[in-house]
Amino acid sequence: MKAQRQSSDRISNLPQDIIEKILTFMPIRDALKTSILSKKWRHCWKGMPKLVFDDRLSNVSSDMEDVKKYKLVITIFHVLLLHRGPILELCICISDEEIFNEIDQIILHLSWSKNIKKFIFEVYQFDEYYKLPSSFFSLQGLEHLFLKYCIIELPSTFNGFSTLKSLKFYEVDINATMLKRFLISCPLLEEFTWIGYDCLDFTGGNKCTFVELFTCLPSAQVVNISWFENKDFYAGVMSQKLPTSLVYLRILVLQVCFHEQDQISSTLCVINSSPNLEKINLRMIRYVAQTCTTLLDPQDYFGLKLDHLKELVITSFHNYASEMEFVKLIMGKSPLLKKTRIKLSTSVSVDEEVKMLRDLVLHSFPRASPEAKLIIERPKTLPAKQLSVSDTSLIVEI
Repeated sequence: MKAQRQSSDRISNLPQDIIEKILTFMPIRDALKTSILSKKWRHCWKGMPKLVFDDRLSNVSSDMEDVKKYKLVITIFHVLLLHRGPILELCICISDEEIFNEIDQIILHLSWSKNIKKFIFEVYQFDEYYKLPSSFFSLQGLEHLFLKYCIIELPSTFNGFSTLKSLKFYEVDINATMLKRFLISCPLLEEFTWIGYDCLDFTGGNKCTFVELFTCLPSAQVVNISWFENKDFYAGVMSQKLPTSLVYLRILVLQVCFHEQDQISSTLCVINSSPNLEKINLRMIRYVAQTCTTLLDPQDYFGLKLDHLKELVITSFHNYASEMEFVKLIMGKSPLLKKTRIKLSTSVSVDEEVKMLRDLVLHSFPRASPEAKLIIERPKTLPAKQLSVSDTSLIVEI
């Protein structure tokens, strides 16, 4: 009978590291409860390599905020103080809790650890951002960092994150000088994502332009910059190429306005400096009450080569001349291109779309790849239309 019970309890007979891995897929509250199952399970949760602290930790009604705050903080400290073994991945995602001071203490405790490889951090208190304490920058083992709703002021002793490979900023408040210092101090950075707006201070000599930002990312393979509406960010492009090529850049994701000459020039400067690009993803925006007067002259980029580009994606396409000239330019310089996907803006009427398709069919343009497909999509409520590009003709499939 005993042997039968043992054989039926297959999970308990698994190796300790496998059990710890299984527990990471559970909310911490539930993982802690496994300690009452048996003596074998009593300490299993203490070796979990991944910890997630979020609002689910305290299941107290909203009218007991003080109790909720107390229970949340006590639970986090309880887990961290009793935890044994390395914490490889840590996630702190808490909203609407007045616990900034307690979070400072938690980060101070964590700063002694050199084992944390991935840190996802998001603490939101109404409309107030959390300022990272200086102890945060002692987490020198980090390889992947995600920050949201944070204020960053680098301490004078900050020498960078020497092992950081992936950095993601969402609504992060950091001035231009510190942003450049942060990026330059991460020599192994392969992926940089920056989502947010009105976060950079451009006053006085504290500036960072779009082109300068990319010079701080010499080893980046993936760059995503979106939702940034400060026009000064794109100003001052005087060259068609960066001083140093971005030879590692494979994927480029940008939100840009092709009504602005500076933004067109900045975008093409980066593309022209990235000989190994494999995918370009652009989201077109239009500033309020702005008319399209800027045109892109393909002759200015006669030497552009995109020998490795396989996919071009453009969303919120308004069918303005500069946008269409950009599509033609990229398709004419990409011999390995497989697909160009254009997702139309809701502002494009059906009549405008028909005219665009007719022009593409009747007025062919030079293209480097005989296999490239040009796919034009309307918003999901309407059917998509597809153009297949071949050597001799454009075929419309409806």
